[in-house]
Amino acid sequence: MYKLDLPKDLAMAATLEMRRNREIERQNRIFNSKVRIIGVDKEALDYQVKERKIKEETDAHVHEAYAKDLIRNEKIACLLDERQKNDSRALNKAVEEFRQCFQKPESRREFHLNDPGMLKKDLPARISDHDPRLSVSGVQKLVGEDLNQQERHRMQQEQLREWSLQQQEELHRAREEHTCAEELYNKRRVELDNRAVELQKIEEETRRAVTLATKDFNLAKAAETREKQKLEKQQEEEDNLVEMSNLIQGDLLSENPDQAVSVFGPHRVVPDRWKGMRPEQLKEITHFQQQQVQENMRSKEREQLCDLEWEQQRMDSARKALLLERQQARLERELRRALDNTNKQLSEAHRAQKQYLEKEVFTNIPEDGYFAQFNTTSR
Repeated sequence: MYKLDLPKDLAMAATLEMRRNREIERQNRIFNSKVRIIGVDKEALDYQVKERKIKEETDAHVHEAYAKDLIRNEKIACLLDERQKNDSRALNKAVEEFRQCFQKPESRREFHLNDPGMLKKDLPARISDHDPRLSVSGVQKLVGEDLNQQERHRMQQEQLREWSLQQQEELHRAREEHTCAEELYNKRRVELDNRAVELQKIEEETRRAVTLATKDFNLAKAAETREKQKLEKQQEEEDNLVEMSNLIQGDLLSENPDQAVSVFGPHRVVPDRWKGMRPEQLKEITHFQQQQVQENMRSKEREQLCDLEWEQQRMDSARKALLLERQQARLERELRRALDNTNKQLSEAHRAQKQYLEKEVFTNIPEDGYFAQFNTTSR
């Protein structure tokens, strides 16, 4: 349905409801100073990030545990499935052998009903008047003429006894076969359990061997690293000793004056190789240093005199400043006293004006409904 097909009152109500909801959301955003100034709740976001990291780590540990448990269950399920298949195969084989040996079609009591050679083995319809197969409907032998009743009862009892013995023998044979099948199943199960234990032991031994090999490799690597570091340290010490010996025996530390002579003339020296001066130069430098010491002493005496003058001026200034501070404090006390009197008069006037406004002017006090009409829209 298009918008133009809606009734006018429903469309207008939906529009008003949408505007009202939009206005409420805008007021929640604008009147909330924290959201308006900050924008987001950073602490809540940090807490959410922390919780999410903790949840991810917990989920990772749980998934890892589930994965390990799943792998172990899959191995157990594979072993159990193989065991079940083998047991089912052995049971089917035993059942098939039992059927082939003891449940042949010829041994069934109903075999004569489905015997393909029944017609060849069947007797003629009539042998004599005393044939027990003669039916009543043939009117060749009546009920009262049953002359072979005792023989027939004896044969029936003999047949029942043979059937009972046969059933007992079949039951006994079935029980023995069931017992053999259970023993075979138990042996197979014990064999599979032993095989699983052996596989677990082999896995543990393999893991232990790998761990030992890794440990030996790491120990050999660490020994090789230590030996290498030892050789490097020994070589470095030897190089340092050789360098120290060269420096001690060289011209730099022995202060050989010949090394400072320049190739441009005997009156010039190489600055980075020069290690000493002539006695005349040393004497001149000593004389100049003594002059500097005397000049420094005279400068210190002048500075002391100047410091004494400055100290005297400072004391005079401090005395004058103290007098000015006392005078300023006295003036401030007088101003504070006058200000207190003025504030007291203003306070009394303000109190009187407030009483006048409350009792004479503002007699109609607004209620809460008057203030509730303000700040109700965000526009």
